[in-house]
Amino acid sequence: FFGAHPNMMNLFQELGIEDRLQWKAHRMTFAMPQLPGEFTSFDFPDGVPAPLNMAAAILGNTEMLSLLDKVRMVPGLLPMLLEGQPFIDAQDELSVKEFMDKYGMPETVNEEIFIAMAKALDFMDPDRMSMAVVLTAMNRFINEADGSQTAFLDGGQPERLCAPMVDHVLSRGGEVRLGAPLAAIEVGDDGQVACLRLADGSSVEADVYVSAVPVDVFKKLLPASWSTMPFFRQTEELIGIPVINVQLWFDKKLRSVDGLCFSRSPLLSVYADMSTCVEEYADADRSMLELVFAPATREVGADRNWIGASDAEVVAACLGELSRLFPGEIGGEGGAELLKHAVVRTPRSVYAATPGRNRYRPSQATPVPNFVLAGDWTSQKFLGSMEGAVLAGKLAAEVIADRAAGRAAATSQTLKPVHEEVVAAAEGAAPREPVGVRGRHPIAFGGGQQGLGETKFEHA
Repeated sequence: FFGAHPNMMNLFQELGIEDRLQWKAHRMTFAMPQLPGEFTSFDFPDGVPAPLNMAAAILGNTEMLSLLDKVRMVPGLLPMLLEGQPFIDAQDELSVKEFMDKYGMPETVNEEIFIAMAKALDFMDPDRMSMAVVLTAMNRFINEADGSQTAFLDGGQPERLCAPMVDHVLSRGGEVRLGAPLAAIEVGDDGQVACLRLADGSSVEADVYVSAVPVDVFKKLLPASWSTMPFFRQTEELIGIPVINVQLWFDKKLRSVDGLCFSRSPLLSVYADMSTCVEEYADADRSMLELVFAPATREVGADRNWIGASDAEVVAACLGELSRLFPGEIGGEGGAELLKHAVVRTPRSVYAATPGRNRYRPSQATPVPNFVLAGDWTSQKFLGSMEGAVLAGKLAAEVIADRAAGRAAATSQTLKPVHEEVVAAAEGAAPREPVGVRGRHPIAFGGGQQGLGETKFEHA
């Protein structure tokens, strides 16, 4: 979690569990591939307001960017500071590489900073990612004193975060149903939602329906009568990006950093030694590393389709990269040996933020009066992230509250315009029957799972 996640922080406060966040020293730590086993960091001084604290952190580091490189970054970043969100939104049409070329940024900035940021923010290489993603993160980090400070949850998310959410709903008379997958959105003659049909054949009727499923799942459930509507048809331009999470348990303690670390390796994005960072997993004698393996397919920059690789192949690749980060500490004579591992594949995670995607992200309000959208892929400024998901949920709640109160003129009731190319393509289009969600395994519903399970990944 980042300090620049105000909606997520508010959620912790509302649940009364903000003490479960373990805040780390305010620094951004990077491995140094050219110096195996060495790390460098941007250290943010305490008590210095933004954006001066970031300036001090960047200028104070002499191991990643030269002074000339730092100066040549300014022309591209200054408009972000002066113009704010409108400038950031306008850069969505450009990839990171195209933006760098436009503003004359040196390649070293890409190699030292942007590759690591792109893989951490959206699990892909920067030449494929919209510059708006990087600028959104940098804008929050620059303008908030604690924006880039990180915190770890003190234990497993199901027990330490999700369970309090469930308790909050139940305590207010709500109901949370688990193991009740959705089979179809049933539409009435008036074009509105009549009910939700569940996989067991039962149905749920309500005054208002909110969809918070991932975009790839939503497209499988989109009713035929809605499939020709430009508003819903634009979701065809959004697709989830693949990512792999790996956990590795070792028989010895590795030299670790108490916080998130950008690996800057070809295969790994960020990682953390959970035995050092998280109270529940604390162990002074053995390390447990949690890593993000990205990019995971050729389409987003990998050298092969890692999503379809075996667990053994993924783990071997991770150990190969880690042996360069921890030379002499992993494998070999006297080195740490792997005790066990877990490989979790998510073929379709957050939406792929390639250039030009923001124009296709729909508003929470929809043309269907009793149907509202949520999810980080809907239109909101935080892109694909937990923060974006929470903000989208709040915006969806505003739509419902304003409609219930009769505030028809409220901003929340405004439908985001649909791009003209989508409108043109929808003319004369034939309705498409929803394929539905097949299977009951996590991947079918947009989650991640261990092992290949019932799913084949060749075309993921």
